[in-house]
Amino acid sequence: MKILLLNGSPRKGNTVTALEALKKGLAQIPDAEVEEILCEGKNIIPCRACDACGSMSRCIFADDSPEINAAVEAADAIVFATPVYWWGMTAQMKLIIDKFYARGTKFHGLKKKVGSIVVGEADQDDPEYEIIARQIWCIADYLGWETVFQKSYTANKPRDLAADEAALAEIEGLAALLK
Repeated sequence: MKILLLNGSPRKGNTVTALEALKKGLAQIPDAEVEEILCEGKNIIPCRACDACGSMSRCIFADDSPEINAAVEAADAIVFATPVYWWGMTAQMKLIIDKFYARGTKFHGLKKKVGSIVVGEADQDDPEYEIIARQIWCIADYLGWETVFQKSYTANKPRDLAADEAALAEIEGLAALLK
C-alpha cells in the first residue's frame, strides 16, 4: 500500500509535527510504503491553462510536476497537509494541485483514499478550516476519490501542536483510516 504525504508547509513547524505523528501511526501498518513530498522547493511553473496537456498527458513546461503527478497516480492514499495562509492552503501546495489538471483524465476514477490535515492559528470555528477542507473534498469528489478524514488543529506558536498530546494521538490514529 502506497501512501503519499503532500507537505504544503515551507517551515518545520506544526504541520511537520502533525505529519510526524501520522507517520508514527503509518509505521504500524505492515504493508505501508510512505512517501513524503515537500511542496516547498519544488520547481513548479504555474498552470497557464494552455490545454496542451490535454493532448500530451503532461505539462509543456519543464518542471517537477511530472514526478509529483506520477507519485499521485501510483499512491493508494494521499494526505494533504498544510498550514493556513490567508484563509487558504499554501501557494506551494496549490501550485502542485493545479498541475493535477495535466493528468486529470488519468487520475479520474482511480481508487484512492484522501485525508487532509490543516493547522492554523484561528479557533476551530473559523471558516478558514472549512474553506481548505471543502476545496480538497471537491477535488477528491471530482476525481472519484474517497475522502476518509479532514482534520484541523489550532496551533498559535511553532511548538504548540507538539505539546498537545491528545491531538498527536488523534493524528496518529488517522493512519488506520487510510488502510
